[in-house]
Amino acid sequence: MQVPNIPVSVTSQPPVKPVAKPSGHNPPPLANIPLGMAGQAAKAHPVAVKPAHIANIPTGMAGGQLPNIPIGMAGQPPIRMKGTIIGALAASADDGYDGIGICGWLLTAVSWGLVMVTLPFSLCVCFKVVQEYERAVIFRLGRLLSGGSKGPGIFFVLPCIETYQKVDLRTITLDVPPQEVLTRDSVTVSVDAVVYYRVSNATISVANVENAHHSTRLLAQTTLRNILGTKNLHEILSDRESISGNMQIVLDEATEPWGIKVERVEIKDARLPEQLQRAMAAEAEASREARAKVIAADGEMRASKALREASMIIEQSPAALQLRYLQTLNSISSEKNSTIVFPVPIDMISLLKKSE
Repeated sequence: MQVPNIPVSVTSQPPVKPVAKPSGHNPPPLANIPLGMAGQAAKAHPVAVKPAHIANIPTGMAGGQLPNIPIGMAGQPPIRMKGTIIGALAASADDGYDGIGICGWLLTAVSWGLVMVTLPFSLCVCFKVVQEYERAVIFRLGRLLSGGSKGPGIFFVLPCIETYQKVDLRTITLDVPPQEVLTRDSVTVSVDAVVYYRVSNATISVANVENAHHSTRLLAQTTLRNILGTKNLHEILSDRESISGNMQIVLDEATEPWGIKVERVEIKDARLPEQLQRAMAAEAEASREARAKVIAADGEMRASKALREASMIIEQSPAALQLRYLQTLNSISSEKNSTIVFPVPIDMISLLKKSE
C-alpha cells in the first residue's frame, strides 16, 4: 500500500532552522553509516537540512509532493529506491560491502609493493603452475576472483593476500563399501558397488561444498541402500544393469550443484547370509534331483517301448536272435578282461524248452 501523491502547501509549514555545527567535530558522511544506524548517527551528529540541497529529489517534487513510500517502513532497514534519500543511503552501503573495502585496497597495494621491492626473487613465489588435468581456484582476501578457475599453465598469485586450491579434473574411482540392505521381500543382503565420477566445475566444487569427494562417497552409500531397499532379491541378482542406471541418474542429479559429474555406476557383488545360501543350495539340489528322476523315468519308458518293438521283430525272424547273441559275444571279447564265455547253441535251449 502506498501513500498517494498529495500536494502539500509549503508556505503552511514552519521554516526549517539550521542547527549550529559543533566546532572542531565533523559528522561522518551518510554513505559510510551502516544500515540501521542512520537514526543513531543523526542523534549524535545533528546536520543542517536544507530543502534545496536534498540529494536525488525527483523533478516535480518542488511543489511539496511526498514521494511514494510504503506505509509501515519506518522501523525497517533502508531499501534501494531510485530517486529517494533511502535509495541513496542503501546504494552507498551496498557498494561499500560488495567491494574489498579500503583495507583491502591498502593490503593489495602493500602486496604489490612487496613484490616490486623483492624482485626478481618474488617471482618464484608469485608464479604458480598447474598441470593439464588440474585447475586452480584463487581467493583474494577470502573472495573468489572473477573469471573462474585458472589453468592449465602458469598463473600469478599475490603474496599474503591470495590463496589458491588445486582441483583434479581426472576421473576418480570410488569403491563403495559393502552395504547391509533389507530387500522388499525381507532378505538381508550385502551389496557393494563402484562409482566413476569427475569434477566438472572446479569453482563450484570448492565454493559450494566443504569436501566434494567425501560428500559424494556418503551420498553413494545412501543412494545404494535406498534403491536396493525397493527391490526383491531376485531383481538384485538378475537385474543389475537397471539398478546401476537408476543409481547413476540419482547421483548425477544430486551432485550437480557440487560440480560433480557421475559417469558410471556398477554393482560389484551381492553376498547372501550363509544360512540363506545353504537353503538356496538345498532347494536347487532338490530341484535338480527331481528333474533327473523325471528324465530317467522318461528314458526308461522310451527304452521299454523300443525293447517291445525289438522283441516283436525278433519273434518274426528267429535268425535275428542268433545274430544278436553273436554281437553280444563280440562286444564282450573285444574288451581286455578275464571273463570266460561258454557259448551255448540256441537250438539246445529251444530243445530244453520243448522237453519241459
